[in-house]
Amino acid sequence: MLMGWFRKDGTDGGSGASDTDVHPLQQVTDLERALADRQALIQMCLYALDRARSGGVVERLEEGLAAIGVQALRPDGERFDPAQHEAGGAVPTDDPALDGIVAETEVTGFADHDRLLRAPIVTVYAKKNP
Repeated sequence: MLMGWFRKDGTDGGSGASDTDVHPLQQVTDLERALADRQALIQMCLYALDRARSGGVVERLEEGLAAIGVQALRPDGERFDPAQHEAGGAVPTDDPALDGIVAETEVTGFADHDRLLRAPIVTVYAKKNP
Protein backbone atom coordinates (compact mmCIF):
# COMPACT_ATOMS: atom_id res chain seq x y z
CA MET A 1 0.00 0.00 0.00
CA LEU A 2 1.68 3.25 -1.13
CA MET A 3 -0.32 5.89 0.76
CA GLY A 4 -2.29 3.72 3.19
CA TRP A 5 -3.37 4.25 6.77
CA PHE A 6 -0.89 3.36 9.46
CA ARG A 7 -1.25 2.46 13.10
CA LYS A 8 0.66 4.33 15.78
CA ASP A 9 3.18 1.47 15.73
CA GLY A 10 3.86 2.18 12.03
CA THR A 11 2.36 -1.02 10.68
CA ASP A 12 -0.21 -1.22 7.90
CA GLY A 13 -3.68 -0.86 9.39
CA GLY A 14 -5.23 -3.02 6.66
CA SER A 15 -8.98 -3.51 6.97
CA GLY A 16 -8.86 -3.45 10.77
CA ALA A 17 -8.33 0.30 11.00
CA SER A 18 -9.30 1.80 14.34
CA ASP A 19 -9.98 5.31 15.63
CA THR A 20 -6.32 5.63 16.73
CA ASP A 21 -5.01 5.27 13.17
CA VAL A 22 -3.60 8.50 11.74
CA HIS A 23 -2.60 9.19 8.17
CA PRO A 24 0.95 10.68 8.03
CA LEU A 25 -0.18 13.57 5.86
CA GLN A 26 -2.99 14.34 8.31
CA GLN A 27 -0.42 14.66 11.12
CA VAL A 28 1.44 17.36 9.17
CA THR A 29 -1.80 19.19 8.39
CA ASP A 30 -2.86 19.07 12.06
CA LEU A 31 0.54 20.38 13.20
CA GLU A 32 0.50 23.18 10.65
CA ARG A 33 -3.03 24.13 11.69
CA ALA A 34 -2.10 24.09 15.37
CA LEU A 35 0.94 26.30 14.74
CA ALA A 36 -1.09 28.72 12.63
CA ASP A 37 -3.77 28.84 15.33
CA ARG A 38 -1.10 29.53 17.98
CA GLN A 39 0.29 32.42 15.94
CA ALA A 40 -3.20 33.87 15.43
CA LEU A 41 -3.91 33.69 19.17
CA ILE A 42 -0.58 35.35 19.99
CA GLN A 43 -1.35 38.17 17.57
CA MET A 44 -4.82 38.59 19.10
CA CYS A 45 -3.28 38.81 22.59
CA LEU A 46 -0.80 41.47 21.39
CA TYR A 47 -3.69 43.40 19.86
CA ALA A 48 -5.57 43.21 23.18
CA LEU A 49 -2.46 44.25 25.14
CA ASP A 50 -2.04 47.36 23.01
CA ARG A 51 -5.60 48.41 23.84
CA ALA A 52 -5.88 47.29 27.47
CA ARG A 53 -6.65 50.10 29.91
CA SER A 54 -6.15 48.01 33.04
CA GLY A 55 -2.70 47.20 34.40
CA GLY A 56 -4.14 43.97 35.79
CA VAL A 57 -5.37 42.87 32.36
CA VAL A 58 -1.97 43.68 30.81
CA GLU A 59 -0.20 41.72 33.55
CA ARG A 60 -2.49 38.70 33.12
CA LEU A 61 -2.09 38.66 29.33
CA GLU A 62 1.70 38.91 29.65
CA GLU A 63 1.73 36.06 32.20
CA GLY A 64 -0.35 33.89 29.87
CA LEU A 65 1.91 34.63 26.92
CA ALA A 66 5.03 33.97 29.02
CA ALA A 67 3.61 30.56 29.94
CA ILE A 68 3.79 29.55 26.27
CA GLY A 69 7.23 31.11 25.64
CA VAL A 70 6.27 34.62 24.49
CA GLN A 71 8.26 37.16 26.51
CA ALA A 72 7.64 40.89 26.89
CA LEU A 73 10.71 42.97 25.99
CA ARG A 74 11.44 46.12 27.98
CA PRO A 75 15.14 46.81 27.48
CA ASP A 76 15.41 49.81 29.84
CA GLY A 77 19.04 50.25 30.88
CA GLU A 78 20.41 48.06 28.07
CA ARG A 79 22.59 49.24 25.21
CA PHE A 80 20.48 50.23 22.19
CA ASP A 81 20.65 47.58 19.45
CA PRO A 82 19.06 48.62 16.14
CA ALA A 83 18.65 44.93 15.22
CA GLN A 84 16.49 44.36 18.32
CA HIS A 85 15.07 47.80 19.18
CA GLU A 86 13.31 50.60 17.32
CA ALA A 87 14.33 54.13 18.30
CA GLY A 88 11.32 56.30 19.00
CA GLY A 89 13.15 59.27 20.44
CA ALA A 90 16.21 60.54 22.24
CA VAL A 91 16.93 62.11 25.61
CA PRO A 92 19.97 64.39 25.77
CA THR A 93 22.58 63.53 28.38
CA ASP A 94 25.89 64.96 29.58
CA ASP A 95 26.93 61.57 30.95
CA PRO A 96 29.06 59.74 28.35
CA ALA A 97 28.33 56.42 30.10
CA LEU A 98 24.62 56.79 29.25
CA ASP A 99 25.16 57.57 25.55
CA GLY A 100 23.42 54.81 23.55
CA ILE A 101 21.60 53.31 26.56
CA VAL A 102 17.84 52.74 26.47
CA ALA A 103 16.28 55.33 28.77
CA GLU A 104 12.71 54.08 28.52
CA THR A 105 10.53 51.61 26.65
CA GLU A 106 7.69 53.45 24.90
CA VAL A 107 6.01 50.36 23.39
CA THR A 108 6.70 46.89 24.76
CA GLY A 109 8.20 44.42 22.32
CA PHE A 110 7.68 40.66 22.26
CA ALA A 111 9.71 37.58 21.36
CA ASP A 112 8.40 34.05 20.81
CA HIS A 113 11.27 32.05 22.28
CA ASP A 114 14.21 33.38 20.18
CA ARG A 115 12.09 34.85 17.35
CA LEU A 116 11.39 38.58 17.54
CA LEU A 117 7.68 39.21 17.02
CA ARG A 118 7.73 42.94 17.60
CA ALA A 119 10.70 45.16 18.40
CA PRO A 120 10.25 47.40 21.43
CA ILE A 121 10.06 51.11 20.62
CA VAL A 122 12.47 52.89 22.92
CA THR A 123 13.82 56.28 23.91
CA VAL A 124 17.62 56.35 23.90
CA TYR A 125 20.06 58.54 25.77
CA ALA A 126 22.16 60.62 23.36
CA LYS A 127 25.21 62.71 24.21
CA LYS A 128 24.47 66.42 24.06
CA ASN A 129 26.24 68.34 21.32
CA PRO A 130 28.61 70.99 22.72
